[in-house]
Amino acid sequence: MASTRALCIHAGPRARAQLLERGLQPHDVRVVAAAAGGPKGLVLLHLDAFLFGHWLPMGQHPVDLVGASIGAWRMAAACTLDPTTALQRLGHDYIHERYGTVDGVLPGAEVISRQFRQTLRAHFPPDAVAHLRAHPNWRLHIVASRGRGLLAQSGRLRMLTGFAAAVGLNALSRRFLDLQLQRVWFSPDGRAPDWLLQPEPDLPTTVAALNQDNFEDALLASCSIPFWLQPVQNIAGAPSGPYWDGGLTDYHMHLPFHRMGEGLVLVPHFQPQLVPGWLDKAWRHRHRATPFLDNTIVLSPSPQWLQSLPGGKIPDRSDFKRYLNHPEERERLWSAALKASEQLAQEWAQCVLQPSIEALPLP
Repeated sequence: MASTRALCIHAGPRARAQLLERGLQPHDVRVVAAAAGGPKGLVLLHLDAFLFGHWLPMGQHPVDLVGASIGAWRMAAACTLDPTTALQRLGHDYIHERYGTVDGVLPGAEVISRQFRQTLRAHFPPDAVAHLRAHPNWRLHIVASRGRGLLAQSGRLRMLTGFAAAVGLNALSRRFLDLQLQRVWFSPDGRAPDWLLQPEPDLPTTVAALNQDNFEDALLASCSIPFWLQPVQNIAGAPSGPYWDGGLTDYHMHLPFHRMGEGLVLVPHFQPQLVPGWLDKAWRHRHRATPFLDNTIVLSPSPQWLQSLPGGKIPDRSDFKRYLNHPEERERLWSAALKASEQLAQEWAQCVLQPSIEALPLP
């Protein structure tokens, strides 16, 4: 019986034309974008290891790496001296992270934030941060969401009210989200790519310099899921206020990539659609491809392959609660999914050797 094909390749019209005409070379890729999504990102780590440990370095050219939440952690690991080892460690430590329980429930946000900060500090000591910031070819951009309006104020009630306001404003228009949640990019030398900052009906963007002093806070903020973790307050070199998960403003990196003058965007992803912000999950019409993605290639697992995983699904954050009293079972299932995802990297490695690559249009 033939094995289930794992990898689906989706491309915007400009990218698809190039894939069919002459395939893909490392130097064609100018941006790699990594989505938020918590444990879902685990199945992309072997693909990341192939991209950053073997294939992309052959291009020896500048590449912007942008990520939010676990995507930011993945891209930061990719910029280390040994990306393959760093990504393997990310997978192991994420899978085996345990927060314990208090009276049968998970501990509070303060405890989880403190423990997660310690994890990030162990992964990115000062010498690793110095290397990734000075990487000769890759520029790391970390996305976080800064609280404004009601979300700039402390207190659980204000936080609840502020997020309710953000939901309502976002429902009216994505641009209104900026009234409660501001997109902030932490970029080398405080310089985000030009294609992001040109006038366009997208979210306004504030840029702060990513440096040795604020790297840990910026990465922790980008991973700080509201109510699960505390916001990171007053990050050095950035506008004052509380910072949360970058996925709130940029869930799957549906960004104006089409304004790049040349080159393509590669998005290793756990689904075909790039949902703009976390609050857009409920709005199915915002999940469709737009001209922003004309030069974008999305690599995602096939539905059949996902169904073949242990438990019949991709790892997700609800598993923490589902296996609250049996964390070893969650760890077993997630480890099996990570192991199975080697197939994604193997299939992509075979694709890039071909003179042309078959790709589906973006959904």
